[in-house]
Amino acid sequence: MIEYVAELVLTLFALVAFIATAIPWLNLRYWWVRGFDFPRMQLAALAVVIFIALLSVLPWSPLGWTGAVVSLIVLGVQGMHIFPWTPLAACQVVNAEGKDASRQFSLLIANVLTPNRQAASLMRQIHETDPDIVLTLESDAWWEERLDEALSESHPHTVKIPLDNLYGMHLYSRLTLCEPHVEWLIQDDIPSIHGWFALPSGERVRFHAVHPRPPAPGESDESLWRDAELLLVGQTIRDSDHPTLVAGDLNDVAWSKTTRLFCRISGMLDPRCGRGLFSTFHAEHRWLRWPLDHVFVSEHFTLVALRRLSAFGSDHFPILATLRYRPARADENDSPDADREERQDAEQTIEEAHDRRGEEPIKHDD
Repeated sequence: MIEYVAELVLTLFALVAFIATAIPWLNLRYWWVRGFDFPRMQLAALAVVIFIALLSVLPWSPLGWTGAVVSLIVLGVQGMHIFPWTPLAACQVVNAEGKDASRQFSLLIANVLTPNRQAASLMRQIHETDPDIVLTLESDAWWEERLDEALSESHPHTVKIPLDNLYGMHLYSRLTLCEPHVEWLIQDDIPSIHGWFALPSGERVRFHAVHPRPPAPGESDESLWRDAELLLVGQTIRDSDHPTLVAGDLNDVAWSKTTRLFCRISGMLDPRCGRGLFSTFHAEHRWLRWPLDHVFVSEHFTLVALRRLSAFGSDHFPILATLRYRPARADENDSPDADREERQDAEQTIEEAHDRRGEEPIKHDD
């Protein structure tokens, strides 16, 4: 009797995990559907626990076999999605070789969490790591004052958007910024920063700093606005062949349909692939962590180092990437590419967002 109850409970948990695994396949943008893109690591771990627990009640009845098979299906599907971001997979961005300081730069990204006031901890990490570029998200006027005090002399090139709506952004750079400008791509209260920065070698790198609105209760009932902003940036990158960097809190995980489509549309590469998840959210809950803060690069770059830094009171960890511009090794990187159907899907998403906003859609040639 005890064995039967155990098999029943474990099989029910396996079925719940299976349903949670299947939901993201629905072609729907509701936040509660897209939210199941996030806990793939957690669902995979749950499947392992269920299978191991079922081993303790051998021999299995048909109910136990059902639970075991379902848990293995869940593990297989979730593992398939997560595998590219494990050290067992091939790296998308190859490791840097040799030394060329004139083409090398470092970028620190930190979602500060607007009400967080533990600025000293973040500033200490910035001074210790000494990045060439600092990008903060959710930074308001109070955070601007702290950032100015710490960085105004060492990082004189800035773009400042102090907002108290959780979408403020600040960019501080030791490298010269060229043509920096702020855009409100999809929604009037969601800014993004675009422009170029000049390497010591004199070569220029195009950058896009983004923080789209997430599909979540209290934010947006659907993922349309986030998806459209990312895909619009992706199309902009696709239409040029410049060395490019995209950074920010995408409010999306690396393995989601939207982020993977963004990479295929833009041809951008994820330095995490083949190296690890480097999960940046949630800093306070070890079992609820996902990679939300991202750095994507075009094929022109190699990776020197990628690090997740220490918590500083925010719900996000900072992340630090050191990159080297090395176009001669572009062929060594594995650039993704979108097919015609995927490009049409991206175009339709952007058009729908602009239609809902009441603007004329932006057209891109295939």
